[in-house]
Amino acid sequence: MKLATRIALSVTVVVPLLVLGAGLLVLGLVSRDLHRQQDTRLQDLAAAALPDVRTLLAADLRGRPKVEQNQHRKVLDAVLDAGILVRSADGADVLEGGPRPADPARLPEPGTGGPVTVRAKGHAWRVLTVAVAGPAPGTLWLFTPASAADPQLTAVRGRVLLVALLSAPVSGLLARALAGRATASVRRLSRRAAALDPGAGAAAFATAPVHIAEVDELSAAIGQLLARYEEQAARTAQALDTARSFSSAASHELRTPLMSMRTDLDVLAAHPDLSPAERAEVVKDLQGDHARLLELLTALQMLARGDLVEASAFGPLDLAELVDTAVAEVARRHPRARTSTDLPAELRVFGWDAGLMILLTNLLGNAVVHGHRPDRAPVVRVRLRARGPYAVLTVDDEGPGIPPQDHDSVFRRFHHRPGSPGSGLGLTLVAQQAALHGATVTIGTPEGGAGARIEVRLPLAAADGGALPALPARRDWISRGDAPAAGPADSQRNHKDGP
Repeated sequence: MKLATRIALSVTVVVPLLVLGAGLLVLGLVSRDLHRQQDTRLQDLAAAALPDVRTLLAADLRGRPKVEQNQHRKVLDAVLDAGILVRSADGADVLEGGPRPADPARLPEPGTGGPVTVRAKGHAWRVLTVAVAGPAPGTLWLFTPASAADPQLTAVRGRVLLVALLSAPVSGLLARALAGRATASVRRLSRRAAALDPGAGAAAFATAPVHIAEVDELSAAIGQLLARYEEQAARTAQALDTARSFSSAASHELRTPLMSMRTDLDVLAAHPDLSPAERAEVVKDLQGDHARLLELLTALQMLARGDLVEASAFGPLDLAELVDTAVAEVARRHPRARTSTDLPAELRVFGWDAGLMILLTNLLGNAVVHGHRPDRAPVVRVRLRARGPYAVLTVDDEGPGIPPQDHDSVFRRFHHRPGSPGSGLGLTLVAQQAALHGATVTIGTPEGGAGARIEVRLPLAAADGGALPALPARRDWISRGDAPAAGPADSQRNHKDGP
């Protein structure tokens, strides 16, 4: 059933009920007003007849029939068509006239205040009782039938029923027309939604507001739904592209170590008489290729995680604690390296803890592996401090440094210097995580002039917890041949290849 039809039927039922309810209320008010008018009339008649009633009671007490007869006529003329009963103090009825209850014993006593209703033999009367004071005391009763207002109430009741009967079809037709017009925008919206191509996205559904709150809210909700669908479709496509890129990169980069391992295995199989020294050398090569495979697969997995991370993974965390943990892990992996740290007690940023650990371990590992002379043990100095609204991390080494011409290429996937160990993805991971965290990376030279300094600047967490700016729209470090710069091209540069 259409919405307009439902509205019309509802109005057709509800409006007559409302009319009847209002009519009953009006009927009650009219009945009360009519009874009040009757009471006022009785009080006015009593006030007009009271002087003559006093005279009548005095004449009755003194035994003056002519005066009494004359006062009878005056009293009856004063009360018009109302019923009257005058009784002396000794209980004798002095005057009776007009319509009145058939049972005088049920008449109210003086002192009841205003008129009251008395029922006798199936009839209801409005009765006003007045005590007559003076030399000849007595009681005056005035009567009027309570049903005197019935014709007027019947007329009002009939009009209420007539209006209720007429309001049903009239209100139904009007409601049908108005509801059809009110729901026209909903029907247009429904047709647009039915004809919409989901691939067109939320932009194709955008429309000007019709200034009907419910319709505009529904249109906005559909637009938001399409936007979320578009976002999820993009994320799904990105996830598939990441998976394909992971597979392609892995198959391409793993081919060389796998072929090398196959060659070494063939040598071992074909020459069982190899000397212990030669066999140890082949096994060492196998172990090196195996380590390279694991390192490459781990780096690709980290890169894919960064491409697919969601904003919900970010939150406030202590960068000083993460740096301390990363330095301890690098020192454990490279016991020959000498590391020193200068860290505050706490420095909070808004970030992804796993991503920042990837950045720190690859940055520090890069300095340990590449930042030293062949004849010296690696020396790495790490410093973290707050500078304005940023947390500034510097990593200094004593290696050969980075030539300026290599600054634009060190973050490309699988970038290697001649003879360089590692997967070629270490600093690609650093660039990826820096971009995800809204950070900048700058290459410089330590104060001593030898080696390289890498400075990472991350926004500090706001006092109220803060929020991470929107993640980069393009997150495809694993699928493109070079990584983006971690900041403005003129001032942001990245260091050499990772381990």
